[in-house]
Amino acid sequence: MEKPTVALVYQAVQALYHDPDPAGKERASVWLGELQRSMYAWEMADQLLQLKQDVESCYFAAQTMKMKIQTSFFELPPETHIALRDSLLSHIQSLKDLSPIIVTQLALAIADLALQMASWKGCVHTLIEKYSNDVSSMTFLIEILTVLPEEVHSRSLRIGANRRTEIIEDLAYYSSTVVTLLMTCVEKSGSNEKMLIKVFRCLGSWFNLGVLDSNFMANNQLLMVLFQVLQRDETSTNLHEAASDCVCSALYAIENVDTHMPLALQLFQGVLTLETAYHMAVAREDLDKVLNYCRIFTELCETFLETTVKSPGQGMGDLRTLELLLICAGHPQYEVVEISFNFWYRLGENLYKTNDPALHGIFRPYIQRLLHGLARHCQLDPDHEGIPEDTDDFGEFRMRVSDLVKDVIFLVGSMECFSQLYSTLKEGNPPWEVTEAVLFIMAAIAKSVDPENNPTLTEVLEQVVLLPETVHIAVRYTSIELVGEMSEVVDRNPRFLDPVLNYLMKGLREKTLASVAAKAIHNICSVCRDHMAQHFQGLLDIARALDSFALTTEAAVGLLKGTALVLARLPLEKIAECLSDLCAVQVMALKKLLSQDPSNGKAADPTVWLDRLAVIFRHTNPIVENGQTHPCQKVIQEIWPVLSQTLNTHQADNRIVERCCRCLRFAVRCVGKGSASLLQPLVTQMVSVYQVYPHSCFLYLGSILVDEYGMEEGCRQGLLDMLQALCMPTFQLLEQPNGLRNHPDTVDDLFRLATRFVQRSPVTLLSSGIIVHIIQCAIAATTLDHRDANCSVMKFVRDLIHTGVSNDHEDDFELRKQLIGQAMGQHGQQLVTQLMHTCCFCLPPYTLPDVAEVLWEIMVFDRPTFCRWLENALKGLPKETSGGAVTVTHKQLTDFHKQVTSAEECKQVCWAIREFTRLFR
Repeated sequence: MEKPTVALVYQAVQALYHDPDPAGKERASVWLGELQRSMYAWEMADQLLQLKQDVESCYFAAQTMKMKIQTSFFELPPETHIALRDSLLSHIQSLKDLSPIIVTQLALAIADLALQMASWKGCVHTLIEKYSNDVSSMTFLIEILTVLPEEVHSRSLRIGANRRTEIIEDLAYYSSTVVTLLMTCVEKSGSNEKMLIKVFRCLGSWFNLGVLDSNFMANNQLLMVLFQVLQRDETSTNLHEAASDCVCSALYAIENVDTHMPLALQLFQGVLTLETAYHMAVAREDLDKVLNYCRIFTELCETFLETTVKSPGQGMGDLRTLELLLICAGHPQYEVVEISFNFWYRLGENLYKTNDPALHGIFRPYIQRLLHGLARHCQLDPDHEGIPEDTDDFGEFRMRVSDLVKDVIFLVGSMECFSQLYSTLKEGNPPWEVTEAVLFIMAAIAKSVDPENNPTLTEVLEQVVLLPETVHIAVRYTSIELVGEMSEVVDRNPRFLDPVLNYLMKGLREKTLASVAAKAIHNICSVCRDHMAQHFQGLLDIARALDSFALTTEAAVGLLKGTALVLARLPLEKIAECLSDLCAVQVMALKKLLSQDPSNGKAADPTVWLDRLAVIFRHTNPIVENGQTHPCQKVIQEIWPVLSQTLNTHQADNRIVERCCRCLRFAVRCVGKGSASLLQPLVTQMVSVYQVYPHSCFLYLGSILVDEYGMEEGCRQGLLDMLQALCMPTFQLLEQPNGLRNHPDTVDDLFRLATRFVQRSPVTLLSSGIIVHIIQCAIAATTLDHRDANCSVMKFVRDLIHTGVSNDHEDDFELRKQLIGQAMGQHGQQLVTQLMHTCCFCLPPYTLPDVAEVLWEIMVFDRPTFCRWLENALKGLPKETSGGAVTVTHKQLTDFHKQVTSAEECKQVCWAIREFTRLFR
């Protein structure tokens, strides 16, 4: 890009916001994006801010400044840092009244600069000294002081742990000065709402960073002001939200209650005074405020959770906190109680761990009341028509209730709760919506009730299957779900199998109930496999007529899964014929599609049938003794030509090819070595299609073949030929610009395939010419920040080196060790250097255990050489940031080297890397 004039940049910004032609907007957007990435962006943004022609150009310039400081600060020579700071401060002063979003962008730019510019000492002090006496500068001063603590842990700033510690100490030192400034602001501005919102946001930001002195805060007037605002009925919605956010931040900041006693007590007592205000908000039907109070009450309970469990009813373990949450649970809107779910879940987890019956007894009544409240919230509207929706907000709420009930039911006792719920149905004659909600909660806990000799469970089952077809459709829907959840009871009481299946078949024939009935039949098949064998013919009939029922794709696949699970329990001699019958419908459909004339330009989509075949193969796993022919072998051989033809017809369509490969994968897995006759034609077809259409699923299918046949002496060379043939187009794809980043699935599947080779036939791979290229590709791919792909690459490298470490007493161990030695001699230094660079600069923290395992294997293979490689890798790391802050000291480097090289087990390497990489984040 050549240097543009400021007039041209202004013109592009105008086009971005005002060009009526979308193509013009798009062109402007692309050009401005390119400008922002260039060196000229600094100067252009500065000039636009000086010109201050309009809001749009100033906003673009301010945002550009912020972005450049965040991501490209290294472009500026250190001698320009002070000039940049002074220029930003003068811009924010002159633009403070133009627009609040411009002030925020500039404040972020100043904060990000302060965090990276090591020479700007005590920035908080200088800013307060410079602007605190000028009332008109107050708005932007407080904005800078708000975003500064927020940016300390920003993901986009890689300032490193040393600099971060230094900054946090600095901010802690000046924190009371900031609070005093905020209090002065409140005193001066009186009840100016906008200023109060700014003050609360700023205070919350400092609480979030965890640097405020709790003794100082406990006696500070600001805390009083916060609670006064929350107690006042006439507080506006925006101010109420800002005050609530601030109290929640304060409560979160004192999570470790013992070290913040005075402040903890003030907050505890302050929140308890808000009960009246909550009732007032309910009376006024002000849902926003109600939600805010519930957030505060929940945060209070979360903060004092341990205290409440340790000393319930005493001091700050006062159980009035739980009463507040139960009051919220009584609010008619379900969104209110939903806020508290995480607390109840944590309370349940805590009590489960302590396992103290007396303690459980104290909390039981609270959980019982919660469950009653939840059952009430789960009720559908009395005028609701049709079945309960599970995809809308209310449906998702009910799913969360179901999960929560499963987590806390042990406190009440699942059997007692189940019986109580059932008695409300048996004794009363509740309206349909109450019945449905009770059945819904019963379905949530049915699995946790002991099915052994349980008269209540069998009675419930008896009654449910007798429900008349005249009851509300939603009641029938939920009762079918309940029956599906009670499959264990059916397994223990086979006499119920017939009535239950008849009941579910009725549902299957009805449009709105078909899918839920199919899911219940699938559950019964999975749990009652042996009892269901006598009903196999019935299942087969359903499977043949699958498309005559109104099923979702998932429900249809579930039914076939259930059928396949039962099929696997039939006598061996019957399996082949029954499997053939089960597959016939899908195979006929595929043949029909292949025979159609694709003159409409697009052949019909075969994925439905492929998915159904895949699920049948996946779950038909009969027990076959050694020497017996696998009963499914013949069926799969018969089906292969249709699958092969489908694959050829749709070879350009990734989605369909993926489904074909999935189907073949389960077919191969189903019969194992019995699929040997498919190996040659399948590999030939895969390789030839892959040359033209490199779908990564072929690599995955290749890894399945290596897994099944890699130990067979006669197959090894053929599989190696397959690997080499697949690698060529793969490397071409990955060597394109950004190839690795653009094709993470290919990287993932390539290294799964290579790893299978290492596990099944390491010498074949290590002796081949392709291994050098695979290792080079792996080293390049270690930088890839993609969860699955990175995991596969690391696993490949780890397993590869491990083959030279693990002496499993096989006769090729010495040869393996020698081959790994050669590979490491060639690539070891490069690999270690790349891994260190990668985990400091490229990878997120969750990938570090994988990196640690690779380094550990290299070290176990050859510790002395590894020590040298690691030392060289560490020498190459940058010691300072572009802002002049120390990234890593000599002592930190030598300590890390020592921790890693003297580690006795892999997790010590992992801890060392975790701590060390924080210095670069």
